Amino acid sequence: MAVNLYLDPQIRDWVLFPITLVMILVGILRHYVTLLLFSTPKKQTAAAIKEQRALLRSQILRATCQNSPLPPYYYSRISFALSENFVKGLYLKEGPRDPKAPAPPPPNPLSDPSQMEGMMDGMKKQMAMNIPQMIIMGWISFFFHGFVMIKLPFPLTLGFKTMLQRGIETPDMDVRWVSSLSWYFLNLFGLNGIFRLILGSDNCASNPQEFLACVH
Repeated sequence: MAVNLYLDPQIRDWVLFPITLVMILVGILRHYVTLLLFSTPKKQTAAAIKEQRALLRSQILRATCQNSPLPPYYYSRISFALSENFVKGLYLKEGPRDPKAPAPPPPNPLSDPSQMEGMMDGMKKQMAMNIPQMIIMGWISFFFHGFVMIKLPFPLTLGFKTMLQRGIETPDMDVRWVSSLSWYFLNLFGLNGIFRLILGSDNCASNPQEFLACVH
């Protein structure tokens, strides 16, 4: 039988609202810190763009040749022209190569400045996303561990108990009660609409999937 609980209004004023407000402020701060950390992408040369477009065209040609209504003769001409130009080096950003020259060694990503910059950007993304979340989770777990925050106004099945009552091991509590740690996770993935309203659709404070794509 579910136990009836009566929450002190101070939990709402000093725990529920502060957690939500802190997560909103941290999301806004993370958005602007991310914009400061990541510089604008460098412009690519015309030769590099030409090579990328030729590779993309080759991939599309290989993926759609079996289902296209065009005659195979057209695909043969296009694929032959692409392969010939790649062999001659016309579509390579380094330009045509001397056939008598030895083959160049495979590129080392650690010696390429663009590759190193991409690796550093990936590390910055992970740090800007994970460090604030770890601090907030530690703050909630230390000060508000075991707090019951709010009761949802609609019925739920027992399958939601582990998701909504993290940190509270009580088998007889109604599943609609939400713990402080679960309230943190609900805000983590549920404040996207507020962030879009404040910062716009292209922001770095949304969920992790949108965050990793906003700085590309």
